[in-house]
Amino acid sequence: MLKVSFLGTGTSSGVPMIACECEVCISADDRDKRLRTSVLIESDTTTVVVDTGPDFRYQMLRQRVKKLDAIVFTHEHKDHVAGLDDVRAFNYSMKASMNIYATEQVQTALKREFYYAFESEKYPGVPQLDLQTITLVPFMVGDLRFEPIQLLHYKMSVFGYRVGDFGYITDANQITETEKMKLNGVKVLVVNALREATHISHFSLSEALEIIKYIAPEKAYLTHISHQMPAHEQLLKLLPPNVYPAHDGLVIEIQ
Repeated sequence: MLKVSFLGTGTSSGVPMIACECEVCISADDRDKRLRTSVLIESDTTTVVVDTGPDFRYQMLRQRVKKLDAIVFTHEHKDHVAGLDDVRAFNYSMKASMNIYATEQVQTALKREFYYAFESEKYPGVPQLDLQTITLVPFMVGDLRFEPIQLLHYKMSVFGYRVGDFGYITDANQITETEKMKLNGVKVLVVNALREATHISHFSLSEALEIIKYIAPEKAYLTHISHQMPAHEQLLKLLPPNVYPAHDGLVIEIQ
């Protein structure tokens, strides 16, 4: 069985939300309170986080994550890597370096942003990171098999992933027919849907729904949702019966 916890389903993209009084930002529904996008994937023996945005520390505390085997990155944008420094808490509690699975492109950004973690003479207490280079070749993290899905985020190469019967796509607006085929047969599919209007680097709601219809999973969830999308309850009414807006704290199990 695979357990997937949505740590964050929101985004920094779109109109700034500081002091915003749109229906989402002033909503009393907790499902409209979205941290930056990330998921926790667990099997019986392995626990992996996909992306460490600025909210990573709080997400780990809120989800009560005490064991973390690895971090897998989709791409290097700040809202997906900025919280990596806080992995040092797991270094301390688990007395081990953290395995980081990332492309060479993402590793270059990590080495720039967190240079102090990669110096030959490290300051005491800096994050201990063990970089594992990934390509489009499937790879194992414990007993979890990750199959990378090649995507474009405007002109940037990013990865989505298939893990068993679970498919995960965030921060993308293009996927080829060949890469879509890698998702054939998934039971649960997660796709980013920034807003109803088209966007230069993210799938819109209608575009996300087209992909979901093509893949035809049993269930699908929208993530990376901006405040330009309707509030959760209103958005739910716009969706097909098997498609749902994901929300922070949502946990799903896939047999």
